[in-house]
Amino acid sequence: MTLSTEQLLQLDQQHIWHPYASQINPPPTYPVVSASGVRLQLADGRQLIDGMSSWWCAIHGYNNHVLNTAAKDQIDKMSHVMFGGITHPPAVELAKKLVDLTPGPLTKVFLSDSGSVAVEVAIKMALQYWLSKGTENKNRLLTVRGGYHGDTFAAMGVCDPVTGMHHLFKDVLNDNIFAATPPSGYNRPFDVNDLAEFELLLRDNNDGIAAVIIEPIVQGAGGVRFYSPDYLKHIRVLCDKYNVLLILDEIATGFGRTGELFGCNHADIAPDIMCLGKAITGGYVTLAATLCSDKVAIGISEGEAGVFMHGPTFMGNPLACAIANASIDLLLANDWQGQVKNIEHILKEELAPVRDFEHVADVRVLGAIGVIELHDAVDMAAIQKQFVDAGIWIRPFGKLVYTMPPFVIGDEDLRLLASTMVGVVSRL
Repeated sequence: MTLSTEQLLQLDQQHIWHPYASQINPPPTYPVVSASGVRLQLADGRQLIDGMSSWWCAIHGYNNHVLNTAAKDQIDKMSHVMFGGITHPPAVELAKKLVDLTPGPLTKVFLSDSGSVAVEVAIKMALQYWLSKGTENKNRLLTVRGGYHGDTFAAMGVCDPVTGMHHLFKDVLNDNIFAATPPSGYNRPFDVNDLAEFELLLRDNNDGIAAVIIEPIVQGAGGVRFYSPDYLKHIRVLCDKYNVLLILDEIATGFGRTGELFGCNHADIAPDIMCLGKAITGGYVTLAATLCSDKVAIGISEGEAGVFMHGPTFMGNPLACAIANASIDLLLANDWQGQVKNIEHILKEELAPVRDFEHVADVRVLGAIGVIELHDAVDMAAIQKQFVDAGIWIRPFGKLVYTMPPFVIGDEDLRLLASTMVGVVSRL
């Protein structure tokens, strides 16, 4: 069935429910018919430079030959097979890669099919670990305000309960514990008072806390804030001091986005449990992983159940694993650190002029992440149209106008992307 652009949009509005969208007054959508490199091709013939990497994940851009080949080769062998009682080369290869790349203590890999589920798995691991140890009252999480960990229930329960996207559900979510947002600034000198409240909460509620969960260095969709590696390093110390597990949600920060392969590398620490997703397949298909230490895996397995009580239908999907292997190999073969450092340099240079605007609260850049924070929330539909009319794809939310371009973006495209952000923001 061939549809005109008008028919496509009409059917879309009649039947499709987009993320965080109303069915009473649906927001405008832009039909994309193909994508290549860093450009999205609209149905009306216009091309947009993609500044979002499809929500952080398309680090190699689109229609990449290496990833296309991996997908085509694997689909001729098998697209899927159940993972219960069966294994296959793409999953084994991927698990070995992830163990080799992540901090030393992480030796076990649980594969799932989305970032939110990876967080659910991590929380479930922490809870079952303590249940297996006979410590049933350790059933809460400690985290910080300003965080975002996904849209499923356990994940929503550790997102910011006030300013986050899930405050409507606060009465039905798990009762977790929240410390203050980490002080802003990657280069901010650490002050022991920065974690005074955090330690107090950890000490006073220690009997009930199973784990600390936090996004390392960068708080993502909760506000795209950056904080000091020393802060994260001291959280690891406190978790050891009070005997609680540390979960690091690396779904947004993993695979080079912050300038290090993983966010925890900035602080040179290792978590007990780590969540990965988004860029793991270069944005081709959905896949996620939750890694844990031998301590956690053996602790769970020694308990009453004797097994970890989780098993997604599409766990270890061969097609996704094959593409993930190709994506990781491609990342490591490229000068990804040089690419990210160059993106950081250009974004700092190009976004600097907006610091002088009265309606701008902050401008910050780390790795391949550039953020303009305004004092007031933007009109999403209006500002989105301005960006599209200017030939770029930027998806603001709340007070944030931000970009996370593919690592392969060229200097000219990146400067055009950033200067257009500046131009549109200047007219708000």
